[in-house]
Amino acid sequence: MRRMRVPVVGAAALGVVLAAALPGGAVGAPEADLAYHGVVSMVGGRVDLRLTPRNYGPSAVPDATVRLRWSVAPVNRQSLPAGCVRSEARVMLCRVGALAAKAVARQIRLRVRLGGAPSEVRVEIDTAWNGGTVDRHRHNDRERVLVLGTGDEYSF
Repeated sequence: MRRMRVPVVGAAALGVVLAAALPGGAVGAPEADLAYHGVVSMVGGRVDLRLTPRNYGPSAVPDATVRLRWSVAPVNRQSLPAGCVRSEARVMLCRVGALAAKAVARQIRLRVRLGGAPSEVRVEIDTAWNGGTVDRHRHNDRERVLVLGTGDEYSF
């Protein structure tokens, strides 16, 4: 009977690869807590969204991008603020940029025209990129807001 030996170095490397693939980020990466707060309203298929990214720390975020997913596709031709682009028919990405620990980023303001003037829309907000930091508190950087076409403001 032949015995197989697994080198300890190989097992340790496998552990590092598996840990990096798990939610929460890479082993030894700096930790930051991104969150998004804001207000959204809709009238006649036009959505006004004001979003303020925050980093509760303890480490700085070298670069971040927020993702906005719409339940109703925005119309194709419309201008977006600098730093925002469409990545899919119902998805927009907006650059947050670098964010110091315990700091607030510049407010992102969007005025989005939706197709078909719906009576309601759901917008999902989450982090698309966090510069390689680990965020162990994902509950506050994932928002889902149902917005009725009444003009009322919904806070998140």
